[in-house]
Amino acid sequence: MRIRKKTPKPSARRPPLYFVGYRGTAPATDELKIWYEREYGGPLTIRHEAGSAESWHAVHGLWSAHVVMPLPMSHVADVMKQLAWEHDVMGAVAPSLVSPRDMPDTILFAARLARGLTLLTQGTAHDIITNQYLNPSDWQDRPLTHFIVGDHIPIMRGDDEQSRRIWCYTLGLSKFGVDELEMFLPAGLPDQPARDTLRETADELTRTGQSPKVGSHLRVGLLGQSIEIANHRTAAPSGRTLSFREIRPLP
Repeated sequence: MRIRKKTPKPSARRPPLYFVGYRGTAPATDELKIWYEREYGGPLTIRHEAGSAESWHAVHGLWSAHVVMPLPMSHVADVMKQLAWEHDVMGAVAPSLVSPRDMPDTILFAARLARGLTLLTQGTAHDIITNQYLNPSDWQDRPLTHFIVGDHIPIMRGDDEQSRRIWCYTLGLSKFGVDELEMFLPAGLPDQPARDTLRETADELTRTGQSPKVGSHLRVGLLGQSIEIANHRTAAPSGRTLSFREIRPLP
């Protein structure tokens, strides 16, 4: 007898990537399908899960994701207060569980769905990992035609006041199941070289889907720059505790 595998659903192992806040009613699945296929080609297949009108399973080729529009208010009332937005209801978009090598395409697919739902509802998407709020005008500048690391993993800057250093770090690599990256610079130095190194290393890790061990070396970027994984720690720059790997360029 052939055993049918259950479709993976949002869970503690694969939490939502985006919340989408909006007013009124959610767009019909046909509306999302028409919009998506006009923007990115098709076919996009959407079916209701477990006979629920609010829970959708969306598939485009080998990519799949789960959408709940709207989420039950009993589950999200506290979250909506934390987000401090004025929307009446909120939905969520979560990618399906996939292998590390398929994560970039799956993350891109989930972001495309979040973009479409934001535009169709004229609402606001909240990128949970990066803590970014994306209004319709923000998505116009982020078409998501191809996978670009910067669309999903911004490079941030902070101050390490205790050591009087500049702290540059990624925020979004954890979407791909790997640790975030960080670099420390002496105060007064330009941070663009560090940003470039972080972006190139992030690009490499989204391809491998693995966090390199402390002490290991990598070659990144078109020029094959050598970097060392120097340290591992946790920090909470956006209010969520994340794991970080410090990288240092090698001569």
